[in-house]
Amino acid sequence: MSGPTLVLVGPPGAGKSTVGRLLAQAWGVPFRDTDDDVEVAEGRTIADIFIDSGEEHFRAAERAAVVRALAEHDGVLALGGGAVLDPDTQAELAGLAVVYLSVSLAAASPRVGLNANRPLLVGSPRRQWQLLMEARRGIYASLAAVEVSSDDRTPEQVRDAVLEQLGPVEP
Repeated sequence: MSGPTLVLVGPPGAGKSTVGRLLAQAWGVPFRDTDDDVEVAEGRTIADIFIDSGEEHFRAAERAAVVRALAEHDGVLALGGGAVLDPDTQAELAGLAVVYLSVSLAAASPRVGLNANRPLLVGSPRRQWQLLMEARRGIYASLAAVEVSSDDRTPEQVRDAVLEQLGPVEP
């Protein structure tokens, strides 16, 4: 295997999982989400991992999920929003087809809400989201060959914009 056909990165609420599934369907390839992989491996939700074991434990589990997915998966891969913070993950994404799904706070807010499954947004979700983006925006942009905004677009429109910007991709 040569690795994923496409890797999606971006903040909470950008639509990585939803758009990733649509892209995988368009190309007839499998879809995989590292957040789902972490939950399966740990046998509990990400929120429970944060509460019971802390962020450091979660990041280690996330890193292991990313390593496995990059080695095993040959379809569309959605990374958890913070996975790109790991320098080893950044290095491994070099040379892969990476798309940054960007989203404004205004568009992300109703999508993310006060969801307990997003533990880094507990407290003041809007402010926490802004802080996450300040720390991550440059990383997302530096890793991606293409940036597509999901603001004011349906998931299908985002999929189509990704396909248009990427041009022909060999699944």
